[in-house]
Amino acid sequence: MSTAQIHPEVNPQTEWLPADLDAALKKNLDDWRASGKVKRLWQRDASLWTGEDEAKWLGWLGVTDEQLASAAKLNQIADEVKSAGFSDILLLGMGGSSLCPEVLALTFAQAPGFPRLHILDSTDPAQIRSFEKKVDLAKTLFIVSSKSGSTLEPNIYKQYFFERVQQTVGADKAGSHFIAITDPGSKMQQVAERDRFRHIFYGLPSIGGRYSALSNFGMVPAAAMGLDTGKFLQRTKEMVEACKASTPIEHNPGVMLGLIMGSAAKLGRDKITLINSPGIADLGAWLEQLIAESTGKLDRGIIPVDREDLGAPEAYGNDRIFAYLRLEGASDAAQDAGVAALEKAGQPVVRIAVSDIYSLGQEFFRWEIATAVAGSILGINAFNQPDVEASKIVTKQLTSAYESSGSLPPEKPVVEEAGFKLFADDENAAELAKAVGAGPSSDGPLKNYLRAHLARLGAGDYFALLGYVEMNAEHESLLQSLRMTVRDRKRVATCLGFGPRFLHSTGQAYKGGPNSGVFLQITCDDANDLPVPGQKYTFGVVKAAQARGDFQVLADRKRRALRVHLGSDVKAGLGKLAELVKEVL
Repeated sequence: MSTAQIHPEVNPQTEWLPADLDAALKKNLDDWRASGKVKRLWQRDASLWTGEDEAKWLGWLGVTDEQLASAAKLNQIADEVKSAGFSDILLLGMGGSSLCPEVLALTFAQAPGFPRLHILDSTDPAQIRSFEKKVDLAKTLFIVSSKSGSTLEPNIYKQYFFERVQQTVGADKAGSHFIAITDPGSKMQQVAERDRFRHIFYGLPSIGGRYSALSNFGMVPAAAMGLDTGKFLQRTKEMVEACKASTPIEHNPGVMLGLIMGSAAKLGRDKITLINSPGIADLGAWLEQLIAESTGKLDRGIIPVDREDLGAPEAYGNDRIFAYLRLEGASDAAQDAGVAALEKAGQPVVRIAVSDIYSLGQEFFRWEIATAVAGSILGINAFNQPDVEASKIVTKQLTSAYESSGSLPPEKPVVEEAGFKLFADDENAAELAKAVGAGPSSDGPLKNYLRAHLARLGAGDYFALLGYVEMNAEHESLLQSLRMTVRDRKRVATCLGFGPRFLHSTGQAYKGGPNSGVFLQITCDDANDLPVPGQKYTFGVVKAAQARGDFQVLADRKRRALRVHLGSDVKAGLGKLAELVKEVL
């Protein structure tokens, strides 16, 4: 059995595919070749997707050349940040504005003489406090990153930290600690001008957030942290050239990957499990957003599975493909062995060789092409996000209600026991109550409801943990333990997202993609809330509104969902919940 090698220099091999997927791939390959679809993609032909507004969102195809042409601006900001003596950079953003900088910050070592880059993309009060404690406000540069300039989270981050910096360095100097990255004419541009920010960098209106890694949204933070953006972009350009229509389609690294992804999804292998070498582990978070938000709509799509521990072949069903991004010279022996075992068992594995960390730009572009191609095969608009917008609308309604009344609308749990509260919409509550009524009663309602909810998982489904708690190593370890229990006992794909950051990425696929998800949302009491300057609501209220808005849209889309609410001791609550899940399974 051979494996697909997909990178600019290597022709992918496809004899490793299961027979039905191999046949589907060849059919789609022939169609793309005969119809000149790669050329049409580069010509920005909207009819490749749905013929709606797709042509407006393809600016990312040419952004690498544009960035190389304006390299002096990136070098200038790098020199300026270094000479200013900042010790830290705190980027305030969500989704496409934050995930690429996060990948770079967690992959590249701190450059000598440059500040450390941190990313804040949570409304959890404990997490905001944690980031504030990490930095010296008087020596920190803040990058407020918001394409539209109207996204709730970056705006309230800015309100909070601008006030804190004013208190620290004085009102006249505060603006020099801030940079904005936003689209021209946005509300954020107006705020930045009013508050005399050090710089305003502009995005391209023709690039959506999740395709913006190689635009200013990714490259300005990269330059500020001392990354050699010239080298990074030159390396990326190799992939851009390899993905153009002049390359024979069977040698095109981005198109071939997209053809595999789209062909597999249409055959029911609609989950892609991401296996990344430890040195590039955080790339998965960026890939999650790109794939889920682009393809998960109209009840179809591809569910990305990131950071799921690699299991034995018998842990998996027949609803996945696997992508192994192997960092050459720094691979993990256990991953190599695990992937080899999957191949031997007949699972489809795509191997991608990443030569070094400066090749990450190549992966950004390869996967953007691949995702656009997969979206075409699925027959969806790969550039909109209707269900993300639906959650934002409900959140705004709830925060507005709080502003006018001083409280969120009351809610009543379906179960309250042992420090836990369970919540569900009427339809999910009725289904679970019916299942609980038909089962044994000796365990009590908490265990019985959890058991009934997890019993809804069947072949081809996936389980998603949606944690509206502080994202830290302890909490992630406990939630990883819980998801592995479910994966190994139920043989289903599992996902783990921290709210509200996942709302701007995988949340689209959860609500708009295939109705094969079973969701366990986790909320908590905030031991110490944090005010939002100029607002009645607090960060804790915003987080609660986001969780409730998320759940409401899941329910509106007829998703199988249950919410478990912990007390204020989040670590203890998660530990108890993980034990309960083990017991009921």
